[in-house]
Amino acid sequence: MTSEYDAAAAEAITSVVAAERAGLVATLIRLTGDWDLAEDCVQDAVEKALARWPYDGVPRSPGAWLTTVARRRALDVLRRRTSERAKLQEVAVMEARADKPAGARVGGWRDPMSDDLLGLIFTCCHPALALDGRVALTLKTVAGLSTAEIARAFLVSEATLSQRLLRTKRKIAHAGIPYRVPPDDLLAERTSGVLAVLYLIFNEGYGRAEEHLAGEALRLTRLLVDLMPDEDEARGLLGLVTLQQA
Repeated sequence: MTSEYDAAAAEAITSVVAAERAGLVATLIRLTGDWDLAEDCVQDAVEKALARWPYDGVPRSPGAWLTTVARRRALDVLRRRTSERAKLQEVAVMEARADKPAGARVGGWRDPMSDDLLGLIFTCCHPALALDGRVALTLKTVAGLSTAEIARAFLVSEATLSQRLLRTKRKIAHAGIPYRVPPDDLLAERTSGVLAVLYLIFNEGYGRAEEHLAGEALRLTRLLVDLMPDEDEARGLLGLVTLQQA
């Protein structure tokens, strides 16, 4: 009985973590401005959850629990790296960003400009990035595919794909591409890429029976329509995704 319970608990926890992970990575990237640090801290939080939740139970707000643990880990890492003033300022900036919760709701409406995951997708779709890099990074970070899975899809080796991901992250850092939904005058140049990515994420979730991915793609497409209500292609994608999800 205990082993059956443990297996059921582990399965439930894995499902919750899978549903929360992409948004958590996006939030940590916004807070730290460091892609690799964000992913490492999220992984650390996930490992803690898998170790503790079977005994403590799944928290009422698992996403908030994971965010808190990952953020504390990121702060610890930044403080240990160096005591130089620049790094201390970086920690202060991160703490200030954390005081401004993303994705705040007004009534029942969620502000698309402050949604971390939508902002991360717009970052990945910046025109300064190579197309293959944009797609690979989105599949890795947002859809949660492994490097091996993405490499097979691109018909390249894992080593080649890893270098492609690394180059794309470095380009984002070196070009100073901000982690945010861009202002209105910069939306048009990224719209087609964002639409393609959202449909790609939906298909990945729909084809693999990953309900959280398909549901997240639908949620993000709705946010995109809220952001760009006059964009016919966005409304068309929302109609298509809603129909397929029904």
